[in-house]
Amino acid sequence: MIRAAVVGASGYAGAELVRILSGHPDVNLAVVTSRQYAGDRFDAVYPALNGIIPLRFQDNDPDLIGQQSDVVFLALPHQTSMEMAPVLLDAGKRVVDLSADFRFKNRDAYESRYQPHACPHLLEKAVYGLCEWNEKEISAADLIGNPGCYPTSILLPLLPLVKENLVDPLGIIADSKSGVSGAGRSASQTTHFCHANESFKAYKVGVHRHTPEMEEQIALAAGEAVSITFVPHLLPITRGMESTVYATLSPGVGEKQVHRCLMDYYVDRSFVRLLTTGQFPDTLQVKGTNFCDIGWRIDPGSGRLILMSVIDNLVKGAAGQAVQNMNLMLGLDESAGLTGVPYPL
Repeated sequence: MIRAAVVGASGYAGAELVRILSGHPDVNLAVVTSRQYAGDRFDAVYPALNGIIPLRFQDNDPDLIGQQSDVVFLALPHQTSMEMAPVLLDAGKRVVDLSADFRFKNRDAYESRYQPHACPHLLEKAVYGLCEWNEKEISAADLIGNPGCYPTSILLPLLPLVKENLVDPLGIIADSKSGVSGAGRSASQTTHFCHANESFKAYKVGVHRHTPEMEEQIALAAGEAVSITFVPHLLPITRGMESTVYATLSPGVGEKQVHRCLMDYYVDRSFVRLLTTGQFPDTLQVKGTNFCDIGWRIDPGSGRLILMSVIDNLVKGAAGQAVQNMNLMLGLDESAGLTGVPYPL
């Protein structure tokens, strides 16, 4: 059995990792850590897992974590991960980082939205963990930068079309909506019930940290520098994310070419579900799952392509994709531990 550690297990993404790994057929969940709750039982913080997870939180000691585990998930704030990852890698551990610290190849792009990078030499070593795109590289990696939730929902429908030159990589607009859990477990005025309930609003317009992450990946697919307009919104729901992406089709491209392109890339992928013409995705249909549902339509008036996708921001947008990355890294079935049947309601 593979021994797994979840560092930062008291946060929402960390707790979701614990939930998924507890049912993984090839994994023994050996370590959960939390500086805030060190010494407390996990199920005292998350009573829904009472009787399922008997572990107590440990402190974030990388040397001790390395002794007790084979693969380590870092569900930590940005900058904290880059302090722990080198120690774990030196100890021969596989590391999947859910922060932004190892998602970039371009150090300047990272530092423009986050902070100075403490171990830039690892950026070249790290693999961007968008599983449906980088499977070969992930399978040989020791360090994964797990993609952000917004980028996952936007890149999956968009990258095949950019790669095959079916859309203009310039002038892309992405309009996304996320449940409140995407902001993390720490309370703030924005996520306070009285402010988030019965409310719908845009935030961080034009300055969201996920923008350069998406631009780097789109540029790699397009073979040229790109910039996109990205506007995130906060929905008064706990979990779920919907992205609507608008792109200009290349000359002569119509619905058949779009359909064929997406089918060619995703027909055999376990966690991408392509909807039929006239069907549009709904966050309810992917709640608690690792699926990304994709629909599309060409606006008959403008001729513009409208791509729509939904994910569970805590699963495919975080913990589920992290486990999918681990499966690929360790040569396991890609869907191991991730095959729970969706709720019909």
